[in-house]
Amino acid sequence: MGVTAYILVKSNTSEADRVKNEIETLDGVTQANIVAGDVDFIAKVAVETPGAVKDIVASGIQTISGVENTQTYIAMG
Repeated sequence: MGVTAYILVKSNTSEADRVKNEIETLDGVTQANIVAGDVDFIAKVAVETPGAVKDIVASGIQTISGVENTQTYIAMG
């Protein structure tokens, strides 16, 4: 049984398409959308463990130029 998580991403750049494309290239990311509201993107992640979610966020999404903040929500069912 795998882990599904949603990562809310706030950015400080006007290069939304570039950030979205970089998020989508990360292993484990199944979908990324530009959204309106308090955050700029929502990424869906499907991996085997909660630790893999942490790795995608810390070593992937948060290292993308222009990403300011992330919030991670693990789906419970």
